[in-house]
Amino acid sequence: MALGIISIFRRHGRQYVKDLRKAALPEGFRGRPVISGDISQAEEKIAEALCPTGAIESGPFRLDLGKCEFCMECSFALPGKIRFTADYRIASNSRQGLIVKAGEDRPVVVEQGSAGKEIRSFFHNALKLRQVSAGGDNSAEMELNACGNVNFDMGRYGIEFVASPRHADGLVISGPMSGNMAEALQICYDATPSPKIVILAGTAAISSGIFNDSAALDRKFIERIRPDLYVPGNPPHPLTFINGILDLTGRK
Repeated sequence: MALGIISIFRRHGRQYVKDLRKAALPEGFRGRPVISGDISQAEEKIAEALCPTGAIESGPFRLDLGKCEFCMECSFALPGKIRFTADYRIASNSRQGLIVKAGEDRPVVVEQGSAGKEIRSFFHNALKLRQVSAGGDNSAEMELNACGNVNFDMGRYGIEFVASPRHADGLVISGPMSGNMAEALQICYDATPSPKIVILAGTAAISSGIFNDSAALDRKFIERIRPDLYVPGNPPHPLTFINGILDLTGRK
């Protein structure tokens, strides 16, 4: 019996990502975009007109990862001028940190400011999070669930989702924040003991994405509360989410 189990394990091989900091994603993954420095004004206008969420602005040309749906229509229209790399470490603790400019090929980082030092002092060794789907379509929620599966296993770093906000160190919000979730979101935040952090997971949570002009939204919560981490993507990849938290909490 034991030999049979060992044989199965050997055939299956390694079932988890050994190093979440240096994992290789398959070809075609849509990560951090790079914009050529010689993109023309005419090409800028083409990309700007194609973007369904207003993530692209010209003069000077810039792409906002917090609004980007990663549809790659701009890349398809302007091959060689806009490309999406396999760099999945695109989370930032500032909204401005999600802006990608033409001619710049540098990673998105989590800044080490005073707020970051306070977060690291409280949550360096363990972090318990309550996930709230505020009108999401379940894509971001599925990826967040995958963060704890056998492949990614963020629990190895003491990072876990918990059932109650009273047991949590912070909230992870997905979805564009619909009006019928506004009160529930505030109640959940108030029930989370201080000190606490707020993480926005996915384009819809960060900027409302394609739902930006919907009358069904109520995003006053974000106007009152400053998020501590923005995790872009539609949906955000588990490696993007986990690495963002590791950077935020100062893990090596």
